Amino acid sequence: MLKRCFLVFLGIVFFYSCNPIDKHASNIALAKAYYDALDNSDIPKLSTMLTDSLVTKETEFNYKQTFTKSEYLQWMQWDSVFNPTYKIIALDTLANGVEVKVSKIDSRISFLHKEPIITTNIIHIKNKKIVAVETTGYEVFNDSTFVKNRDELVNWTNENHPELEGFLYEQTKEGGLKYKKAIDFFTSKSLSE
Repeated sequence: MLKRCFLVFLGIVFFYSCNPIDKHASNIALAKAYYDALDNSDIPKLSTMLTDSLVTKETEFNYKQTFTKSEYLQWMQWDSVFNPTYKIIALDTLANGVEVKVSKIDSRISFLHKEPIITTNIIHIKNKKIVAVETTGYEVFNDSTFVKNRDELVNWTNENHPELEGFLYEQTKEGGLKYKKAIDFFTSKSLSE
């Protein structure tokens, strides 16, 4: 009798440990924690959620990049300079991840785009860690406004503050600080005109 009870107990434990509802709930929790870490620029917290490498994809632009964990965390330091706000709009579970519609605004996006950028992303998860973040669509993104403002900023900065040249491509904390300084110089120039 004791052996039978033990086998039933093991069966119940096995059933619940393999229960897809639990897997989906933990994937949703991980996706929410990921965006919370981005929103708060919490590098130590983010570090615990990622595998040793992370793939980022942009489906619309046929772009794919693989970061080591330290490279991705370095990018996050760049992102943090602009004081980002990430807001989850919608979540949906997938077999091995979560589809998330998210809004992002920060000082860089405010300057270049004038409103939040809203994307649909798939957070790919394996063994309770994030292995890839794939942007599958842009719900709100005005490419012409973004590019026009970026080009105007780069041209003006290269002409008036050559010490900041290259700020656009240096995605480190130092590069982010240069980018922010370029925006600040440009904005104060515009205010004084």
